Amino acid sequence: MPAPVRTDSARTDSARTDSVHADARPRARSRRTRTLLAATGALALLAVSACGAAETRGGDSKTVSLHTPSWVGAEVNTAVAAHLLEHELGYRVKTQQMDETPAWDAMSQGKVDAILEDWGHPQEEKRYVEGNKSVVPAGDLGVTGHIGWFVPKYLADEKPDITDHKNLNRYADLFKTPESGDKGQFIKGDPSYVSYDNALIKNLGLDYKPIEAGAEATHLAQLEQLYKNRKPFLTYWWTPQWMNATMDLVEVKLPPHTEGCDADKQAVACAYPDVPLKKWMNADFAKDGGEAAQFLKNFKWTTEQQNLVAKYVAADGMTPEKAAEKWVKENEATWKAWLPKQ
Repeated sequence: MPAPVRTDSARTDSARTDSVHADARPRARSRRTRTLLAATGALALLAVSACGAAETRGGDSKTVSLHTPSWVGAEVNTAVAAHLLEHELGYRVKTQQMDETPAWDAMSQGKVDAILEDWGHPQEEKRYVEGNKSVVPAGDLGVTGHIGWFVPKYLADEKPDITDHKNLNRYADLFKTPESGDKGQFIKGDPSYVSYDNALIKNLGLDYKPIEAGAEATHLAQLEQLYKNRKPFLTYWWTPQWMNATMDLVEVKLPPHTEGCDADKQAVACAYPDVPLKKWMNADFAKDGGEAAQFLKNFKWTTEQQNLVAKYVAADGMTPEKAAEKWVKENEATWKAWLPKQ
């Protein structure tokens, strides 16, 4: 889940110093809580020194450590990459689930070899890419992240002008809830996601109150129920996101994004930017990681492909590992091109 600015949750407008989710991304809690994996990863981080990638991997060049984000779209990136590294290239893969900023710190120290979906972290890029050069770019993921405000299509069909922010105050009464009082309710996303919705609502003079939905699973469940009952709602939303295949939403037009319009997060009054999602690697691993590093640089798929595997997990109840296995079996022509040339 999603993107390049600070989070402005209801608790604080500067809850974390992150860049824009939000697939992204829309950045989310996955429905499957991998408690054992998270605990193992935490213990591993405590046990490992920060003396470089080779020492971190115990001198074992056949072990690869990948970051697993907490949102399902990015989780399946890691699952597919891990499956292919293990079954096609003969590597052992260690995955570590953690938030985005700690993952950057771990990657800079060689405790994580690669991050496969990044929605933009300019402060970390300045520190680790431009600064001590411990992290290097590993190419685009192939997916473009986008955050915006959305309403259900059945509402937009009934009131076509509601899809322009200039007309939202006219319809504020439609969105009133007990939580929002005399204002319309704006449904915020996971509080760990990048957003500047509080500032947008204030700076655009909108008669709405931002209400946090909670973690991603709670947010999705709330929207699913509202959509099923054809109720009006205005919400923070993003792509890639597998539920776009089950809900037909229409974006509300905000003032267009221009370069630097979101530099001051308190004064921002423009739309979110589109974010080509990127991959990053520990510099030593990029240089000495052999076929694994080359494979991860080659790894590139589409929003539709990611959404499909995410659906296997979030909607169909498959584990990420089984979802990855299914996709790999059915898409050999795609992933064969990612393998290093012999």
